Amino acid sequence: MNILAMDDLLRQSLKEDIGFGDATGEAIFDSDHFSSGILLAKQDLVLAGMQVFARTFALLDDRVKVVPRYRDGTLIRSGEEFAVIEGPTRALLAAERVALNFLQRMSGIATQTSHFVEAAKNYRTVIVDTRKTTPGLRMLEKYAVTVGGGSNHRFGLDSMVMIKDNHIMAAGGISAAVKRVRERVSPYLRIEVEAESLEQVKEALAEAVDVIMLDNMQLAVIKQAVELIDRQALVEVSGNVSLERVAELAATGVDLISSGALTHSVRAADISMRLR
Repeated sequence: MNILAMDDLLRQSLKEDIGFGDATGEAIFDSDHFSSGILLAKQDLVLAGMQVFARTFALLDDRVKVVPRYRDGTLIRSGEEFAVIEGPTRALLAAERVALNFLQRMSGIATQTSHFVEAAKNYRTVIVDTRKTTPGLRMLEKYAVTVGGGSNHRFGLDSMVMIKDNHIMAAGGISAAVKRVRERVSPYLRIEVEAESLEQVKEALAEAVDVIMLDNMQLAVIKQAVELIDRQALVEVSGNVSLERVAELAATGVDLISSGALTHSVRAADISMRLR
């Protein structure tokens, strides 16, 4: 992760939550009051974001020490104490919510991704994310996907060429869009085309694109498309991809399954910080 970008994000988040100061903590505790505590998993989860958690406190007060017992990517069982934290009580309480928000969301994404990866384990299919991320949090959320065993699709619009339905409609077809791209874009960028029918798959194949995304297709049509493409391009399937459908989609022989559900609507992991 880009440490400078991460620090900017964490500082802004702390500023948003603390404002001009923690009215409660600063009233109850003197500046030299110290406490210690633990992080407790209240569900089974795949840990992601410990560096972000610790850095949040360090930016507020570098006297706070966070000692994790496990690395990111570890499966933590419900009821387990997986980190120790100590430092000035004011800082522990002031940064608690922001630090936990990041840790809970990132661990939720890693946990969800791990379920998708497990469902596809008997196939060569790779689980990938999308750009359906929380604004401002893409770097952290895509990192969490990799911690859960998935892979990242393009990070942003500049990462690769991806010709979607609106591009195709406005350009007058797949062929026209691809030809315009090849006239104006570096040949080092991969070209992916979204196809909604077998006719569009054939048109994309004729243009020798690198990746063909099968969007919102029925299972039987996906199987036909995979046979038609016959490894002439990578095959991605997307659209209404739920955990329950992952295994049957992977069984069709697609190379990639992309799902916005890994990030856009994931449930945060249940984690508590408890002082002792």
